[in-house]
Amino acid sequence: MLWNQNIFGVDAYHVVLWFLAYSILGWCVESLYMSYCNKKWTNRGFAKSPICPIYGVGALTVFFVLEPVSQHPVKLFILGSFLATAIEFVTAVIMKKLFGEIWWDYREKPFNYKGILCLESSIAWGFYSLFLFAFLHKAVAGIVNMIPQKFGRSIGTLIVIVYLIDFVRTLHREKREEKSEFEELKQELCTAEE
Repeated sequence: MLWNQNIFGVDAYHVVLWFLAYSILGWCVESLYMSYCNKKWTNRGFAKSPICPIYGVGALTVFFVLEPVSQHPVKLFILGSFLATAIEFVTAVIMKKLFGEIWWDYREKPFNYKGILCLESSIAWGFYSLFLFAFLHKAVAGIVNMIPQKFGRSIGTLIVIVYLIDFVRTLHREKREEKSEFEELKQELCTAEE
């Protein structure tokens, strides 16, 4: 059964629920922070659901890849900075290909690369990696362990299905709006030439 599959030495049930917990927690933190910065409510997720999958991907990638050095804070900080920065870069490339834009801009930050990466964020990722192993993962794993597995499987499946539907609908709407904007621009250009 899917829930019992082994992923890097951990059953899929725990990996999926950890992923969902990090994705929801990341959405909460980023949405609250950006709402404070913008002085108005700001949903930092792509879809309407309160989930930012990049936080789940990032946290679990750092956890599984860097677990062997988790007892060495300096190595963990340095490798965490590089790994999370690489994830941020790959995410930016994918977003640019899929949506034609990147949802963050570091151009005003010193030591940035094309507004996609910046030294400040890379350093922050190092500290987040330390925090992940010192506290956060223990808390997330503890909460997941308190959830009865039958309920966890049901709610995990439901959240994944709802998010996928939400994501596909949002992606379809974005592509339709993008096409509509392209058609309007094309019409304006044709009209201007006449």
